[in-house]
Amino acid sequence: MNKIDLLNAVKNQKLIEVKDILKQDPSQINMKDERGFTPLLYATYMDNVQIVEKLLEYNPDVNAQDVTGNTALIGVRFKGNIDMVSLLLINDADINLANNKGATALTYAVCFNRIEVVKVLIKNDANTLLMDQDGLSA
Repeated sequence: MNKIDLLNAVKNQKLIEVKDILKQDPSQINMKDERGFTPLLYATYMDNVQIVEKLLEYNPDVNAQDVTGNTALIGVRFKGNIDMVSLLLINDADINLANNKGATALTYAVCFNRIEVVKVLIKNDANTLLMDQDGLSA
């Protein structure tokens, strides 16, 4: 089996393939592509809760960062999926981990006007005072 299979299955949103690959080779759970994306990062960016749930069963590094420093929790900002945010937090996502620009999940949730995500992050002790590289906080 080619090591890229899990990443491709996640990118193509093929839940059954994801399950099969993980059963056969769970070591692929934290593999990264050339951009530093892990299967979990792809699944969160694509807003696929079912695949995220399956991947989380295999204890991936929920705080893995891509080459720009973004994490799965930071990636959820695009869709604003509250269920996904909760899943990641329950699985020990670092709520205050910043990317290469110093931005956190809260920073982006505010920037993208994801009010419900902002509420959940603050309720879970997101630091509202952390500043990005431009000296701006949430």
